[in-house]
Amino acid sequence: MKKMVLITGATKGIGLASARALTALNYSVIGVAREKNGSFPGELFTCDLSDEGETAALLKQLPQVHAIVNNVGVAYPEPLGSISMEHLRQCYELNVRAAVQIAQAFVPAMKEKGWGRIVNISSRAILGAKNRTSYAAAKAALIGCTRTWAIELASFGITVNAVAPGPTETELFRQKHQPGSEEEARAVASIPMGRIGKPEEVAAAIVFFLSEEASFVTGQTLHVDGGGSL
Repeated sequence: MKKMVLITGATKGIGLASARALTALNYSVIGVAREKNGSFPGELFTCDLSDEGETAALLKQLPQVHAIVNNVGVAYPEPLGSISMEHLRQCYELNVRAAVQIAQAFVPAMKEKGWGRIVNISSRAILGAKNRTSYAAAKAALIGCTRTWAIELASFGITVNAVAPGPTETELFRQKHQPGSEEEARAVASIPMGRIGKPEEVAAAIVFFLSEEASFVTGQTLHVDGGGSL
């Protein structure tokens, strides 16, 4: 039977690359995003996951899945002293609360099956990043969730891991790092490999954590960042 994977933030960047990679490996993919994308290689549902009530309504429509990729996220670049409390709340809602709410909806069925996979998409920003308090805090919280869920679910055959990308060629990255800009140059300079990552390179790590071969790996955070975390 095909394994069914739910991916949030599925129509762009890392989410879309992961969906394509998994489809090529004969997984069934369900995507969730705010907007439709005709090129999405699976069944797509639209939802604003930053809204708890809308998320709850969506979860009632979805079939049970074998695996979850909590990829959706948002960042608001603001220095300490100018951090909007609303932006702080929005970062938490989309990066953390949505992941918790979705995981809780599907974990009971995973426990019954005795098999499951959860991959949380974090960020190199958890190690510290200028003007990224809200984002870094939310993505660090996801690591705490990852390690805690890994301990709680290991005896049920469910693994929980995280992928922490560095600067990656996504729409979210390009919002503040235009090609040829000082911001882009600064990001590239922070990476020993001297380039921005590709969504497909992050997707490869996600695919590994979802695989049978990763069945003895849980509670781990894999940095996919060209050495930037060093």
